Amino acid sequence: MNWLEPFQYEFLRSGMIIGSVIAVMCAVLSCFLVLRGWSLMGDAISHAVLPGIVLAYLAGVPLLLGAFASGLLCAVGTGWVKNHSRIKEDTAMGVVFTGLFAFGLVLFSKVASDLHLDHILFGNILGIGPSEWREILVVSVVVLTVLLVKRKDFLLLCFDPAQARVMALSVRLLHYGLLALLSLAIVASLKAVGIILVTAMLITPGATAFLWSDRFDRMLWIASATAVFSTIVGIVVSYRYDASTSACIVLVQAGIFGISWAFSRKIRVLRHKSIG
Repeated sequence: MNWLEPFQYEFLRSGMIIGSVIAVMCAVLSCFLVLRGWSLMGDAISHAVLPGIVLAYLAGVPLLLGAFASGLLCAVGTGWVKNHSRIKEDTAMGVVFTGLFAFGLVLFSKVASDLHLDHILFGNILGIGPSEWREILVVSVVVLTVLLVKRKDFLLLCFDPAQARVMALSVRLLHYGLLALLSLAIVASLKAVGIILVTAMLITPGATAFLWSDRFDRMLWIASATAVFSTIVGIVVSYRYDASTSACIVLVQAGIFGISWAFSRKIRVLRHKSIG
């Protein structure tokens, strides 16, 4: 088979374009999450949006609105439990998001609807309609604009919250602002890659970039480039082998991370020997 054949089909090209938009948004956000130590927060919020989706369907409001509200509830609930008990943040996160996800599964099983659980869990990047295109583009532009305009403030929050307070920055506002952007990014990505696989897109690009550079601006470029490359190659591979598109994208990302880890480790060993 000609590996360029997928580029001849409009629905595959559309998937590559919208997938690349989502990839850049998640990649930029992943750099902040990796530095902040919030990698699992993306996993928690992505699972916690399920009850919001079902309740929004029942109320007749946009599903994205319900998903966003549910994601924020998870983030705020995790912080509230952590601040009002001896439980650490990762434990509180696990309790809150698994509880919300289980609640969502119960609601989904009891509500007659035309929602497909597979599409919610795994996404359907090749079946994105015009209205969904607009939603994803608008959310992506908003998230990227806020992240890039306020990147210095968010970066200071990630590295030194105490210094941010000294500089009269509202740490609480930055904290919940970053959580809100994370929730928006997850909601926008749901229909493309689903609840389960969006976690990888919010972790792997930033982790890969972190292996290659200790300069934040360079990290943003590396994370975005690897994420877009993974999206395009993943779609081509999924077409070639008739496999899950989202899973192939994530596997390519994981492969790039593995290669990056191996090379970065080898470089460290060589540097150590040269110094010694």
